[in-house]
Amino acid sequence: GEFLAVVGASGSGKSTLLNMIAGLDTPSGGEIYLESRRLDGLSRRELAAYRAERVGMIFQSFNLLPQYTALENVALALLFSRQAVRERRAAAGAMLERLGLGDRLDHRPADLSGGEQQRVAVARALVKRPEILFADEPTGNLDRDNSEQLGRLLGELAASGQALVLVTHDRGLAERWAQRILRLDYGRVAEAWQPDRAVTP
Repeated sequence: GEFLAVVGASGSGKSTLLNMIAGLDTPSGGEIYLESRRLDGLSRRELAAYRAERVGMIFQSFNLLPQYTALENVALALLFSRQAVRERRAAAGAMLERLGLGDRLDHRPADLSGGEQQRVAVARALVKRPEILFADEPTGNLDRDNSEQLGRLLGELAASGQALVLVTHDRGLAERWAQRILRLDYGRVAEAWQPDRAVTP
């Protein structure tokens, strides 16, 4: 249930670190462990299963499919589950409702605001109930108000027990919501601390 933020300047290795822990990239050297399982030795198929079963991802660019509705975009995350189509749609609708988008189920991304698109992306990441939620610069395309709303939502998720790793250049966002912060500098952890003013949602 920890909310961990990774901060650092552009090029410090934040997204690379996140992508390796999430199983999107493999390291050229070294070892990666999640709990006692070594990730860097897994096959492509095993990494795909790890991502499908244990990991949720939120990206800066939302990565929503423009031809699909909000409901369809979220339901796609369950495509490889053993659930029937009706169950996938019901789960997607319930997650969108939880995030305040119950009246936007049939809207396509172009018909949604930036903040709404990001909440659809969060719903898509959460609907499969991941053990770890990774967020890579999720406020990069949002204005200040929507960034604050997303930070509050991530804080609420962490308070409910969701393990969460946030990569951000926004140190203020990290200090406001995260429980622990790591600062990377050229691929190395340069500093680690717990914010004095961390807000409990």
